[in-house]
Amino acid sequence: MRIIAGKHKGRRIELSKEAADNVRPTSDFAREAIFNILTHGKYGLNGHSFIDKDVLDMFCGTGAFGLEALSRGAAKVLFIDSSRDAITNTRYNTAKMKEDDHAEFLVADGTKLPKARKQYSLIFLDPPYFGKLIEPALKSLYAGGWIAEDALIVVEHDAKEAINFPTEFTKVDERKYGRAIVNLLKLA
Repeated sequence: MRIIAGKHKGRRIELSKEAADNVRPTSDFAREAIFNILTHGKYGLNGHSFIDKDVLDMFCGTGAFGLEALSRGAAKVLFIDSSRDAITNTRYNTAKMKEDDHAEFLVADGTKLPKARKQYSLIFLDPPYFGKLIEPALKSLYAGGWIAEDALIVVEHDAKEAINFPTEFTKVDERKYGRAIVNLLKLA
């Protein structure tokens, strides 16, 4: 896996043996397509940059989404995962790219989040496939006050998963990349 664009373009994202058992990285192809939508799409940033955006990478795994956002100029990224190994791996990659000052880490169950200290403009939600975590995670984000009013939430899941998004959210776009479905949500 590599960073696709920005100041860290081409840099490798390492995956430790310990973390490998707990993560399913999004393919570089799908990640690039998602960032193209975010940069140029109708419901994305419409050509604007990631500068000054606070990003939340839920179920961060390797941290690839958050690291890509940092490479493209995000102000800060909070990486959340229930796996200590995944967080340790993401910390390593963040330090290797000298982005420590722009990253925060939280080991937590994404379906039972504490109250937020701040709200996020861009949220990546990429839980393990077939874990039935998307709906409770969205409810937890909403109840905890994690979502900025104009936020865009990127949700990835397997094409064979039936997802019912909570009524607090509106699906504004959907794309398919291989077996991955990517939905873009906004607050209703």
